[in-house]
This record gives sequence, C-alpha cells and structure tokens, in this order.
Amino acid sequence: MATGTDEPTLTVDELAARAGVTVRTVRFYSTRGLLPPPVIGPRRVGHYGPDHLSRLALIEELQQQGMTLAAIERYLEQLPPDLSAHDLAIHRALVASWAPDQTEDFSRAELERRAGRALAEADVERLAAMGVLVRPDADGGAYRVDLGLLRLGVELLDVPIAHETILAARTVLLEHTRSAAQEMTRLFRDEVWNPYREREGDPEHVAAMKSLSADMQPIVVQALVTAFQRSLKQELRAAFTAE
Repeated sequence: MATGTDEPTLTVDELAARAGVTVRTVRFYSTRGLLPPPVIGPRRVGHYGPDHLSRLALIEELQQQGMTLAAIERYLEQLPPDLSAHDLAIHRALVASWAPDQTEDFSRAELERRAGRALAEADVERLAAMGVLVRPDADGGAYRVDLGLLRLGVELLDVPIAHETILAARTVLLEHTRSAAQEMTRLFRDEVWNPYREREGDPEHVAAMKSLSADMQPIVVQALVTAFQRSLKQELRAAFTAE
C-alpha cells in the first residue's frame, strides 16, 4: 500500500484500483511501452509509484478523448522526460477540460479508495471548495466527483499552501485560460474555419479538416501546458533570485 512518499509501493492490483481500471489494462499499456516498468522488489513483485498512477490517468483521459493508441504514444513521446507526477496530473486535468463534464457518484468509501487515502472532513471541505466534488445533501447520498480533477485535487491536499491562496490561483488560471481560449478560437475561426467554408466542395480539404479537428485539441493542450510550465519556472526563478 502507498505510504505517502514518492517511493513505488503500489502493487499492480492497487495501481489498477486507484486508477479505476483493470489489471489487464495496466499490463496492456505496459507492453505497449506507455507505462514505464515497475520497480522489482523482494520475491520479484513489481511496485508502482505516483508517476505510474499519474501517467496511467493521463493515458486513460487521452483515450476517452478519442485518441488512438498510436496517437497517445506520439503524445507521450513529446512530453519532457523529467515530468513529475504533479506535472502529469496537471496535463491530465487540462486535457480533461476539453471534454464534457465527467462526474461520477461515489460513496465515501469509494471516494477514499479512488483517492488512495483516508480523507478528513477538512480534506473533503477543501476538495469541495476546489470544485473537485460536491457533498451529498442533508439527507445523505453520494459524493458527486469530477474525475478529471480528483487526482490533482488529492495531490494539492499535501501542498503547504493556504486554502485561500489555492482558490485565488484557480481564479487567475481560469481567467487567463479563458482569454487564451478566446484568442485561439478567433484564430481558428479566421484562419482555418472561414477558408474551409469556401472550399467545402474539395473532398481532400474536407478530409484534412476532419483530421485537424480530431488532432488539434490535445496538441493545443500540450503546447499550452509546456509553455506555461516554462514561463512559470522562469518567473519563479526571477522572483526569488531578485535582490
């Protein structure tokens, strides 16, 4: 079982349960090279860590977006090799944002099983404030959980940052990503969609547009995340090294 460190301590069964997939799926992704091999421990038992869990969640999200395994392989190959579990969780959350809301109703036990840890009332309150879940009503019932945000939200529970700061950062991100989305939409409309409408009778152009539409979203997300990570590192370095 996971211990709260970054050491690979999950068995393949625990990894599959935490990710909400089958053991067969984990092994299939491993044979395709989509997941790095486990660390082999005593008695030749493979152990998995947070990086495996975050990468598995990202693969599942990309597949739900309609990407083929070949496209997912290309996507993963283009990611920086030194991404942490936190970085992969951010990629997954942003990829998930392209899809319609994906929520499921969980009991408290299932919520904690998916989170991989016991959740205090303060943890649940923080997840609710971040928009990760909605509490049951006064009459009881299930927790409505945003699957695209659950893993990232759980990771943030251990970040030593004030709750108000996380919510303020979320507001900033939402405002600026909305602005970026508006500019990307305008660019796509003016430079791609309008010329396409003028050439609707060209079968080759129609096929190219369909292909572009299918591939554009994950490519844009990856470019956005990579650019943001680099910019954030530069800004933080400048802010904390300035006199």
